[in-house]
Amino acid sequence: METAHKILKLDKSGKPVRWLTTEEAVILHVKQQVLWSIGEKTFVMRGGISRTGQRSIIYLPSIMAVDGKVQDKSNAPPLKNIYLFRRDYFMCMYCGKQFGYSDLSRDHVKPRCLGGKDHWTNVVTACKRCNMRKGNKTPEEADMELLAVPFQPNIYEFLYLANHHVLADQMEFLRNRFSNRPHWEMFVH
Repeated sequence: METAHKILKLDKSGKPVRWLTTEEAVILHVKQQVLWSIGEKTFVMRGGISRTGQRSIIYLPSIMAVDGKVQDKSNAPPLKNIYLFRRDYFMCMYCGKQFGYSDLSRDHVKPRCLGGKDHWTNVVTACKRCNMRKGNKTPEEADMELLAVPFQPNIYEFLYLANHHVLADQMEFLRNRFSNRPHWEMFVH
């Protein structure tokens, strides 16, 4: 089975917006809405055969800037467990062990019952055992050390978290704009 690679869509200012399927990218290409592109032309899309017997072929780059309004991505990216677990490298931020998705949970550093918010800067990945042990306490109250400070990913970091099949040139583009956090060193080797 072929991997479902995606194309990184940028707005005309060069800021990343979201991942496109190859079909979405072809539509933008055909509508002549692609302003510029970078990266290697990695996607070859073959169309139908014309009356003259010619088959249409479109070569798509892995990163393309598209005409339209400049995106204001100052809002927090959506907080979903899969993105949180990827941010924390599927590692419990209390015991330091890596786990599979089904063995992890979202822990609120400041518990919700104490006014803690369900926000990137207040949640970490925890194994179910550590999460149960911590309960409705702060890490200090539970005498549990937090291994990394939770943070909200910027749009570049979030797009990395949202795609499991990032190509090398896409990763280079995104990684150059990651925040300087020691926590991210785990992702960029």
